[in-house]
Amino acid sequence: MKVSKLLVGLFAGVMSLAAYAQEPIVIKFSHVVSVDTPKGKAAEYFAKKASELTAGKVKVEVYANSTLYKDKEEMEALQLGAVQMLAPSLAKFGPLGVKGFEVFDLPYIFDGYADLHKITTGPVGKSLLAKLEPKGIQGLAFWDNGFKSFSANTPLKTPADYKGLKMRIQSSKVLEQQIRSIGGLPQMMAFSEVYQALQTGVVDGTENPISNLYTQKMHEVQKHLTLTEHGYLGYAVIVNKKFWNGLPADIRKQLDDAMVQATTYANEIAKAENDSALEKVKQSGKTTIHTPTKEERLALKKALVPVHSKMEDRIGKDVIQSVYQETGFDPSKL
Repeated sequence: MKVSKLLVGLFAGVMSLAAYAQEPIVIKFSHVVSVDTPKGKAAEYFAKKASELTAGKVKVEVYANSTLYKDKEEMEALQLGAVQMLAPSLAKFGPLGVKGFEVFDLPYIFDGYADLHKITTGPVGKSLLAKLEPKGIQGLAFWDNGFKSFSANTPLKTPADYKGLKMRIQSSKVLEQQIRSIGGLPQMMAFSEVYQALQTGVVDGTENPISNLYTQKMHEVQKHLTLTEHGYLGYAVIVNKKFWNGLPADIRKQLDDAMVQATTYANEIAKAENDSALEKVKQSGKTTIHTPTKEERLALKKALVPVHSKMEDRIGKDVIQSVYQETGFDPSKL
């Protein structure tokens, strides 16, 4: 009996040591923007919280600035399991056949963060994330970057000012139609290539939240910035579904908690980061900043909102209408 108890004790000790020595679960988290953008900071915050809440059982390795995968490679890498976590912009789901996310690309569909968060934290957002599951993707959260403004090397005050300008956009049929609606020439290009394209004149202008414009130094090669805040740029934090479901239940719960905290952090800092970046752009003296008048803003809005109806067949009229219902937006009243 004593020998049996001794053996049991030794076995338990060996198992305890094995558990103690076990390597942490590694999550590779890839994204394409700078560490000092809202998304970059939120990714680092999630990594910190994941380590804390799992007591070191999970190690999140964050790869910023496309150091692991380029824009076009990310999604395939996630589906294959070569990377476990991404935070792509919402336009990236269209090529997967999940086009409802492109509702977020529609110009002037949100009148500020309050309207936006009715969607990202409500039933519409949850239903969109659920549509990713048949693609082997689990959606965890939406993170804000902010509202976009147009920049170019010529002043942008009226819709006519965009005519003939080569405007960089991310890959999105909605954004393509947006630029065409004001006479511009949409140029789809990876984010990491934009600075050089602006510097060399391959493109004339772009649209970005100010934090992206500043951290990528685009303001150094753009003479004019108009604070249009016409569109939203945000991200869906996603994971490989098979990997996520294969995690121990307690670990997954701890990571869910870490994601909730990181999402709160991400969305709290997004506006602050953009406001700070705007001040830095002003201080640089390299870019002339124009704040549209009420009349100028309305003229641009009237030129761009028809994109909503043009994209109904692609996005889904039901998705667009569900956003209208949640936010109270009525295009007929412009």
